[in-house]
Amino acid sequence: MNANGEAAAVADSPLIEVRDVAKYFGSVNALQGISLKVYPGEVTCVLGDNGAGKSTLIKILSGVFQPDEGEFLIDGQPVALAGPREAREHGIATVFQDLATIPLMSLWRNFFLGQEPTRGRGPLRRLDTGKARSVMRGELLKMGIDVRDPNQNVGTLSGGERQALAIARAVYFGARVLILDEPTSALGVRQSGIVLKYIVQARELGKGVIFITHNPHHAYPVGDRFYLLKRGRLMAGVEKHEVTVEGLTEMMAGGAELRELSQELMGLSADVGGAGAATVAEVARELAEEVSGPAAESSDAS
Repeated sequence: MNANGEAAAVADSPLIEVRDVAKYFGSVNALQGISLKVYPGEVTCVLGDNGAGKSTLIKILSGVFQPDEGEFLIDGQPVALAGPREAREHGIATVFQDLATIPLMSLWRNFFLGQEPTRGRGPLRRLDTGKARSVMRGELLKMGIDVRDPNQNVGTLSGGERQALAIARAVYFGARVLILDEPTSALGVRQSGIVLKYIVQARELGKGVIFITHNPHHAYPVGDRFYLLKRGRLMAGVEKHEVTVEGLTEMMAGGAELRELSQELMGLSADVGGAGAATVAEVARELAEEVSGPAAESSDAS
């Protein structure tokens, strides 16, 4: 097989895969019957509301938990990860919501936290600050951020820029699979759009990206595959060409339930009167928009 054929064969194979995975905590079924695949150069979106099982799935993929049932495969081989360190050795990096950054430390110190480059040997071994600053600037440039002062504190960055720092750090240290835990949950529309751009850039570098979110309007513009979780079970697994953002929203939120709630609120607003009626009516309209079409922010975020 020629080089092009070999490359295509590798791209057709998932980097990681879980098959019928289940996780129990006593009598609580946190996950049951979960199967998904993550391919290189694709964004795999895992969607679900609070309590859907997203956090438990993240911890299984990152080696914090081992599944009670099912298989976890990396490059087609079954594995039993002993912990997050072993997951990182397999090229699986997780960027959690808190980002694991120290606001009062400089950008380059946060970038290399615990893995600082050194020069010299023995008693003359010392921190190579010049290399650390240069590498950090170069990696952030790949993400579209030009750092003017590598010594500025991380606390001076916006939420989107901190996400970019965490993503660039994971990529530099060899991540093949990048798990992003709700990276846009605490951000405004503009900053969410910036983070989505970084997710696309990581995909273009050939990384397999797992985008955990509860917002289908953030997931759809960048996602290639979508897995919907509800109460620990897999409700649907679709590719982008098989679904619209409206369909994704309805599958996730439950279109019939939203329509019923919207109608109840419309009726309630007629009974409340005054300023309260306007507030209730506005909530009802927003619920109706969730069912009938994409939110306005979807176009901004894309």
